[in-house]
Amino acid sequence: MENPAIDLIIRIKNGYMARKEVIESPYSRMREEILKKLTEIKFIKSYKITGDKPKKITIELLYENTVPVFSDVKVYSRPGSRYYVSYRNLKPVLSGYGFSFISTSKGILTNKEAKKQKLGGELLFSIW
Repeated sequence: MENPAIDLIIRIKNGYMARKEVIESPYSRMREEILKKLTEIKFIKSYKITGDKPKKITIELLYENTVPVFSDVKVYSRPGSRYYVSYRNLKPVLSGYGFSFISTSKGILTNKEAKKQKLGGELLFSIW
C-alpha cells in the first residue's frame, strides 16, 4: 500500500474485528508516530519495534470486557486525493469521543492538539 498511515490503521481495525490480541506491521517512522498517539489516547495497549533489517512493529490491541475500544475508522486522504484542512475547520469526532489524525509540519497530531497549536495539514483519518 502506498500510504503507510492508512495501511496501519486498516491493519489495526482488521485485527480488532478478528479479535486478535497481537498484530504485526512493517516499520516506518510515520507508523511509529501514529502508534505513539494511539497509545496516548488509549486505542491500543502497547507496541514494540523488533527486527534489524526488515524492522517490524508488534502491536498489542486493547479490549475492555472483551469489547474492542476501537469501533470504526473513516479515511480521508488517499494517494490520488489528498485532503487538507485548516485548524479552523477541524470539528470534533463523535461529539469528542473520537479523534482525527492530521499530518502537520510539527508531525502527526490529533484534532485537539492541532486546534490548540493552531496548525492545519493533511487530514489522514478519523477513529472512534
